[in-house]
Amino acid sequence: MIIDVSKADVLAVYRAIVGVVTPRPIAWVTTVDGEGRVEPRPLQLLQRVRRQSAGRRFLADLATRRSKKDTLRNLDIVGEFVVNAAVEDLAEKVNATSKELPPGESEADYAGLTLEPSVKVRPPRVAESPVHLECRVCQTMSIGSGPIAANLVIGEVLLIHIADSVLDERGRRRSTEAADDRAAGGRTTTAGARTSSRWSGREKGDKSNND
Repeated sequence: MIIDVSKADVLAVYRAIVGVVTPRPIAWVTTVDGEGRVEPRPLQLLQRVRRQSAGRRFLADLATRRSKKDTLRNLDIVGEFVVNAAVEDLAEKVNATSKELPPGESEADYAGLTLEPSVKVRPPRVAESPVHLECRVCQTMSIGSGPIAANLVIGEVLLIHIADSVLDERGRRRSTEAADDRAAGGRTTTAGARTSSRWSGREKGDKSNND
């Protein structure tokens, strides 16, 4: 198959790319609005954590469709978020937070989540998750137009919470399985991977997603 991006249908190009660039790790992100209402959402984590060439600054990159208006608004107003590890054991809860609920309804309550206060940012952490990255927004960029338009959010990691069951005293994974196949605390939930098809809801016709 050869696809000329300049001539092909934009959605066909998008589907081809997401079909071959896998797995795409999920960032389970919690944000708050100006009144303190919490919104947990699964977004694409483009790069888990990267270090700037100079200094001790670590960045996390997120991608979200422009349709995720509440999350983007919260990031713009409050400028803080928490990345919670979306491990396989929590896949059903992660998927539940991707649903569009009526105004005033809580995604956290709908998914049955327990929220814990963060230390350096206002959005809370998802207690069920074994790892949390407290982050501050550095930059948000709009990319593209039309049905596949997205936003790139770059956040600075301020504080990291890691359950004792995840790493040993030397900072090594306690799991003996290959690092590429494991997330901190459990197998990663991903978009486009076999492990995600079981919980994405697509078999049941659920159109909610985290692309």
